[in-house]
Amino acid sequence: MAVLDIVLPIFGLLAFGYAATFTAVFDTVANRALASFVFWFAIPVLLFRSVATQPLPDAIPWGYLISFYGTALLVLAVAAITARRLLGMPPLPAAIVGFGAAYGNVVLLGTPLVLAAFGPAGTLPFFLLLAFHSLLLMTVGTGLIEVARGRRVGAAATARQAVLAIVRNPIPMSLLAGLAFQAAGLGLPAAVDRWAALLGAAAGPCALFSVGASLRGYRFGGAVRPALLMVGLKMALHPLLVWVATRWLLDVPPLWAAVAMVTAALPCGVNGYLFAQRYAAAEAETAAAVLLATLLSVVTLTLLLAGLGVVPAA
Repeated sequence: MAVLDIVLPIFGLLAFGYAATFTAVFDTVANRALASFVFWFAIPVLLFRSVATQPLPDAIPWGYLISFYGTALLVLAVAAITARRLLGMPPLPAAIVGFGAAYGNVVLLGTPLVLAAFGPAGTLPFFLLLAFHSLLLMTVGTGLIEVARGRRVGAAATARQAVLAIVRNPIPMSLLAGLAFQAAGLGLPAAVDRWAALLGAAAGPCALFSVGASLRGYRFGGAVRPALLMVGLKMALHPLLVWVATRWLLDVPPLWAAVAMVTAALPCGVNGYLFAQRYAAAEAETAAAVLLATLLSVVTLTLLLAGLGVVPAA
């Protein structure tokens, strides 16, 4: 099966990173340093170069963005309501479960996977999703969590938080810089382009290795049902809703629809667990969801890519 040529190297690097944590030379401190390199340097350079050299669409593809983010917000709401009403969770943990069900591992796992699966043709549609991912979902998630804590969140505070989320995060900043560079009609000098290509090439394997190593810190524990709820909604309901939206409701080109579906099917991201730690609620549940989702994604993403007829990009 050709799709295994995409999936096996990706998850082989995750497994290699996990195995490395059992050696004496790669501990938690080493992985923290590697993750910092990936997040602050390698991936931003990769994103900037890719966007700066990618022709922009003639018009904003609203149907494409709505098909992904409209369904993501729906998944967030379904997860939070289900956790509250059916699982009997208090408002704050239920809100965190909602966020965890909507927020995928788009940067560290999604970037190398989508680029390997779709190649240059998938660069623009994927980076358009990536540009708004943290900004939109973290802003909505934080607002929901603050409301669950009994705090009023006004429009000014929400807008301020959105601006700070952009400025403090190298991912949207690198994307915005790349868009500005491309829109200005500038070109990268050959030496700079080569430097950016070399550094960006390290982003994918280093990110996957770091994600695999980080799995050592997660455990199956706490309430299993909230974890299963997050995993099921994130990896099954979200891509299903995207398929319905792109196929029946909105005008989205087939390649872009496939990119949106694969991105929607990515496992739960670590930010759900980080939110749980920050607010001291649903920590065991979100940790279990990240671990379970990442393990199951070996099978689910393989089946999805095969069903979409994706072959390894040249």
